[in-house]
Amino acid sequence: MGSRHFVVTTSDVAYAASPYRADCPTRRILDRIGDRWTVLVVGILGEGDARFSQLRRRVEGVSQKMLTQTLRGLERDGLVRRTVYPEVPVRVEYALTDSGRTLLEPLRALREWSIEHLGDVSASQEAYDRM
Repeated sequence: MGSRHFVVTTSDVAYAASPYRADCPTRRILDRIGDRWTVLVVGILGEGDARFSQLRRRVEGVSQKMLTQTLRGLERDGLVRRTVYPEVPVRVEYALTDSGRTLLEPLRALREWSIEHLGDVSASQEAYDRM
């Protein structure tokens, strides 16, 4: 059986990693980092390591189930590290990995944008709802 050779061009790579394609894996990454709970959890962990209960208190409105799912997804994606300390009672802490830390700046920019444009967006929503 002969071997197959593939030539990959720059345009092939760009096409292969296009979030506009339904089958592109980058969509899963965008889903993860665009999730509201992810944005908030990453922001808090950017300040330092935290335990589950600390995260739950700081992220108002998140259920235990959603926080658990968010942390597991972030850990699976290599953005958060979960450390279990063999103490009594057992202590578990979450921290951003180096990859997770690279999200801090883009998420900070989104947070600042949302604060800066809150008035404009609220006014537009009210105007739209009156139509």
